[in-house]
Amino acid sequence: MSTPVQLVWFKRDLRIKDHAPLVAAALAGRVLPLYVVEPDIIGAADYDAMHYRFVRDGLVELRAALAELGQPLVVRVGEAVEVLRALHEQTRFEVIHTHEETGNALTYARDIAVLDWARAVNVRVCETPQTGVVRRLGSRNGWSAIWGKRMKLPVLNAPDVLAGLSGVDAGRIPDAQALGLQDLHPAVSARQQRQRGGAAEAHATLQSFLAERGQRYHREMSAPGTAWRSCSRLSAYLATGAISMREVVQRARADERLPRRAASAFMSRLHWHCHFMQKLESQPSIEHRCFNAAYEGLRNGGNAESLYEAWCTGRTGFPFVDACMRSLQATGWINFRMRAMLVSFAAYDLWLDWRLFRDVLARQFIDYEPGIHISQIQMQSGTTGINTPRMYNPIKQGWDHDANGDFIRRWVPELANVPAPFVHEPWKLTPMEAEAAGLALGVDYPERVVDHAASVREARQRIGAVRRSAEHRGEAERVFEQHGSRKSSRDRMSNGTYRKRRTGGSDAPRFDAPNEDDNQRDLFD
Repeated sequence: MSTPVQLVWFKRDLRIKDHAPLVAAALAGRVLPLYVVEPDIIGAADYDAMHYRFVRDGLVELRAALAELGQPLVVRVGEAVEVLRALHEQTRFEVIHTHEETGNALTYARDIAVLDWARAVNVRVCETPQTGVVRRLGSRNGWSAIWGKRMKLPVLNAPDVLAGLSGVDAGRIPDAQALGLQDLHPAVSARQQRQRGGAAEAHATLQSFLAERGQRYHREMSAPGTAWRSCSRLSAYLATGAISMREVVQRARADERLPRRAASAFMSRLHWHCHFMQKLESQPSIEHRCFNAAYEGLRNGGNAESLYEAWCTGRTGFPFVDACMRSLQATGWINFRMRAMLVSFAAYDLWLDWRLFRDVLARQFIDYEPGIHISQIQMQSGTTGINTPRMYNPIKQGWDHDANGDFIRRWVPELANVPAPFVHEPWKLTPMEAEAAGLALGVDYPERVVDHAASVREARQRIGAVRRSAEHRGEAERVFEQHGSRKSSRDRMSNGTYRKRRTGGSDAPRFDAPNEDDNQRDLFD
């Protein structure tokens, strides 16, 4: 009697180390490792050719690593159920081993379809958690303890050997061009600074961060000029599973080379990574609907199209905003504080609905993680109802994080000759000073598309009106109970509910997740 076939379905876990499904399959029988390139998913509005190139790097490396163990990765292009059906007819695999995934509505529907098919053909599906995200979580109470326990579990070594299958064609790993994938920005394929995917790069990136780059992490994570080097840059590898969250946590805890404050800041962000993913896992509807229903319909039409275009192209007339957008477009990455500023500017200064710019940003982030991205887009747009609205002043942000204007001049060359006192506010140049700098405002570089002070004042009034409504208060309680951070038992009252926190000023009572936004959380650094 032949050994039963175990299918390992790789999704966003492109590694062989600390891979529980692979270990379980290797112990149970012959292993069929599979990755499916799914047309619906790679063709979705939140997906870019840049994402696939990063994934493909990991697939090439993963295939080689699995081949050394005895069975190369099998790659197929098609819808998951159809691919699995064809392989089942060929190999009669009995079990699908895979990791749980918190993705978008497409991957959620795909997983349901796979489970339905598997039940129909009597194939068992074994899903294993790989992060601190808890499926079917009943309450946020105790979630942090679960995260801590999971992060302390042993990091699994790769199997010593895989019992492979004969007669199964491994298939080719198509490139982006063969799949017909398009870049949001044509120059993206030639990016000089694009991160390379794969487990080897993930481990090298973690090593360089712990050994030297992270020494000033806590001081340099906020400025875009220093963040490129000083941030961990592990986010894309965590998003594709080239390295496990557990291994990053344990190596960071064990390594004493990071200064205490840098290590503390980094560890907190690893925790918040899963905290925000848990929100999408617990409430998938937030991909398309506001956390707090009171905000539905708040933002609408007007001249949104022209404002959206100016924001997307980095031509808003606010130099620091435009520099950050152009840098993101050219590199696929920018630090979190600047991401928050870009969203704040779109949501408050331009009064754009978060659903309008959700996908265009997702396509530009090489580290796009749906749970974090959607939660943060809404948090920074002020639609959760449990967080303080963060209305960034883009001029102040420029002075704080690019005082000399070097970052601005690099990415907005139209302002290359504008001296430091005016590079943040070129509209303050006199005609003679503008001529000396070679700048014709409104010709070489656009005039401001909005008045920041007036726009934010109006946004604050509109948001405040919603927050004073009875609907908002009821929704805020619900959102906090389902999603709010539980830092400690001190935040829980004797009756089991959580402390209602008030802020000064004229806004109505709000429910704050403790410490969720006390400081700007640079989650994806």
